[in-house]
Amino acid sequence: MQLLTPDSLTAAVEMMSASSAPVTPIAGGTDLMVSWLAKSTDDLVLMDLSRIAGLDGVRFSDEWLELGAMTTYWQVIELEAVRAEFPLLAEAASQVGAVQIQTRGTWAGNIGNGSPAADGVPVLMAYDAIVQLRSVDGIVETPLDQYFTGYKQSVRTPGQLITGIRIPRRRRDVHWFEKVGSRSAQAITKVGVAVVHDDRGWRVVANSVAPFVCRCRNMEKALDEGLTFKSPADILAVLAQDISPIDDIRSTAEYRACVLSRLLFYRLADHGKS
Repeated sequence: MQLLTPDSLTAAVEMMSASSAPVTPIAGGTDLMVSWLAKSTDDLVLMDLSRIAGLDGVRFSDEWLELGAMTTYWQVIELEAVRAEFPLLAEAASQVGAVQIQTRGTWAGNIGNGSPAADGVPVLMAYDAIVQLRSVDGIVETPLDQYFTGYKQSVRTPGQLITGIRIPRRRRDVHWFEKVGSRSAQAITKVGVAVVHDDRGWRVVANSVAPFVCRCRNMEKALDEGLTFKSPADILAVLAQDISPIDDIRSTAEYRACVLSRLLFYRLADHGKS
């Protein structure tokens, strides 16, 4: 195993570019440690980001909320300004692990790990977040809903480092997030969904129902067109085009699809959509 300890962003991306093996960045390390014993560490190259200044913190501009790559869940939970404007960020963060995980785990790490059960990714995606990727060639920005390409796969190349997340500031009149698990926190999600509405339309984002966290675009289209639903079965028929749940140790595919349709049906009823 090799450990890289850059002291600047420039040094970090240069090390990544020069490495003969893919580099795994370490922020909070909470996802990495879970799978540590199952990994072969002989050719593992790790990069500790803790010495790089400017990667943490929460910043507001007139148009954006910006989360540095080292920004933790707890930093978002603590900030009233974030809770007021982006309530789903704080809500999801409070259900990630326990306090120990919330103070170590990072939003960028949740994206980088690529788990289909990630709790932070659905709310970021529902808020139209953009991922900033930096390499020796400069900075590329990718919408989060275009970032994942498969199970634990993404558009990020081996030489790119996630350096931040940008979320547009705009008026939103619907924000809600539901996590179904063995308990609210310290449990992997069986089914999760984040829903946001603004003047651009509906965002419906689900986790644990596909190889990666995904927007339910057919469901969004139905809502944007003003369709209403008489039963969860009506919603399930639309969702069938958006999701591909599986059977695993936590749930069955049938359970996941059924629960997601019922979550949406009964919450959408509050907004006159069912």
